[in-house]
Amino acid sequence: MVVGVLGFLGIIGPTSAQSIFGANWWFDNGENWAHLLLGVVGLIAAFVLPAMAQKGLVLILGVFGVLVGVYSLAIGPEFFGANLENPADTVLHLAVGAWALWASLGKHGSMM
Repeated sequence: MVVGVLGFLGIIGPTSAQSIFGANWWFDNGENWAHLLLGVVGLIAAFVLPAMAQKGLVLILGVFGVLVGVYSLAIGPEFFGANLENPADTVLHLAVGAWALWASLGKHGSMM
């Protein structure tokens, strides 16, 4: 959610010229909307859904994150209107997706 807000505010997007990271890392408005929506859904889920449902949601987001990263590597930078042309986007989606998969599938303690 924070990434979406920062992108809309012109701190990390919506163009490379507006991002404090320049062409190395920026988020267009398609990505900003996606991150904002995912953040809001995640916050609502954290307070409304039981732990097992949260775990399932994290699994779905992990799969989606990895797929977006692989898509940007193998097919191209345009994904449903979002621009994934810089390498940091790919690395970020793969890393966060893998982390979400690890969190949802791992046996590292009990969830409440």
